Amino acid sequence: MGLLGTLTETPKASTESPNRGGGTAESEGAYWCHDCDERLLDLDVTGEDPPSCPDCGDEMTFERSPGSTGCAC
Repeated sequence: MGLLGTLTETPKASTESPNRGGGTAESEGAYWCHDCDERLLDLDVTGEDPPSCPDCGDEMTFERSPGSTGCAC
């Protein structure tokens, strides 16, 4: 990537908008197991109910509300 490409991509990466670039899907957050430090992106989860942690089996919690900005971490 040249200087011009870097200059045009930098503002996209530095914004607090959840729409950062040309991704194909819109993530609204991630599910976390705080005991195991396990994370599952919401796009990787099927169904309406929170998933179970793959390590311990406990129900995971959702860590970002729709429409919020910034990182889910």
